[in-house]
Amino acid sequence: MGQLVSDVTEVLNYKNSKKEAETERQKILSEMAADEAAKTNLVKKTLATQRAKYGASGMSGRSMTEGAVLKRLKEETSEPYEEKRRTNTEKLKKVKTSKPNLLQSFLDKFEDLIG
Repeated sequence: MGQLVSDVTEVLNYKNSKKEAETERQKILSEMAADEAAKTNLVKKTLATQRAKYGASGMSGRSMTEGAVLKRLKEETSEPYEEKRRTNTEKLKKVKTSKPNLLQSFLDKFEDLIG
């Protein structure tokens, strides 16, 4: 009877840890999505500021390509977000649950009883 209670407890603990791991994964993914949105907004604001600054100084958009400016701004603003993304990806890899092996548990208990 004690083995049955132990096995049921192990399965219930597994289900709880599985739910907790899924909650943690969803939290990390939502943080990553929020970071991506913040990075996009920062690039847009920086680009708009730079356009206004160039326009106020009398420079026209013909002398520089918008793509090159946008690329440079993305590179400048995305550095801290890339580091956060790498960190969050590592966190996702670490969030795991181990499935209980009830057969192995039963065999181990059986060997203890016999031997």
